Amino acid sequence: MAEYKPQAPFSVPFKISTPTVATVKGVPTKTYTDGETVYFGTFRTFGGTESTKDGLYSVIDTATLETWYTPVLKADCRVNLLESGEVYEVVGTPEDIQKRHQYMKARLQAVKGGA
Repeated sequence: MAEYKPQAPFSVPFKISTPTVATVKGVPTKTYTDGETVYFGTFRTFGGTESTKDGLYSVIDTATLETWYTPVLKADCRVNLLESGEVYEVVGTPEDIQKRHQYMKARLQAVKGGA
């Protein structure tokens, strides 16, 4: 079996924000705490993902992140890109590539404000 090697150097700095869930007036509310550690990885966008829902066409800003394995990065975390200030939410469970705890890959979706 061939060993996995990243295609590009891990040159994009980011921090991981972890959620804390608190109940406010009976409604569970997530707040995110920024981590102190700076991680590096590869970050790629592919022009977004096209979606049609209820007849409304939209493009969802999606990306993939490859980085060194860390148990901190989980399905409910956010990734803060340090150079651009963009924030992405992890979609699904990040993949521990070849289950070796060396590299991991996560799918991300942009967090945008709006009405």
